[in-house]
Amino acid sequence: MSDATDLKDLERRMEGAVNAFVGDITSLRTGRASANILDPVLVEAYGSKMPINQVANITVPESRMLAVNVWDKGMVSAVDRAIRESHLGLNPIMDGQNLRIPLPELNEERRRSLVKVAHEYAEKAKVAIRHVRRDGMDALKKAEKDGDISQDDSRSLSDDVQKLTDGAISRIDHLLAEKEKEIMQV
Repeated sequence: MSDATDLKDLERRMEGAVNAFVGDITSLRTGRASANILDPVLVEAYGSKMPINQVANITVPESRMLAVNVWDKGMVSAVDRAIRESHLGLNPIMDGQNLRIPLPELNEERRRSLVKVAHEYAEKAKVAIRHVRRDGMDALKKAEKDGDISQDDSRSLSDDVQKLTDGAISRIDHLLAEKEKEIMQV
């Protein structure tokens, strides 16, 4: 941990957690239909969980409707079940190999539940960032114990790791506040 490349690696991993969070919250619906809404949906397919876009084509035929064209007839019910069991509050209508998903108007209760989901995504990202921090701190302690770095260097690098952590968590808080405002806007 004595060279800066390990700090860069920690920063890269924290950035990955922030980017995953951004991907999660962009899937939350605000006003208009978007194919990204279904990004977090995982379908039980061929013995493993797969993203929905690997088993179906998702289009937006109208502003309040999604269309999901499942490629394999046998997968239609699995895709339907995955969408219903996601925390998105969507109820697909089966039409052969296609699913039509009407998007309900966002009422106050639904907006609040979407904000709760956004908070869950934020907490998951913060936990990932804290795991990266813990890995970095453990590596520092080990390097200090092994005599690879001095106690002063260890403290200095610990402060740097904490600054990276604080920066990543504050970015998540900022993104969450923006998304919350966007969701609650009528």
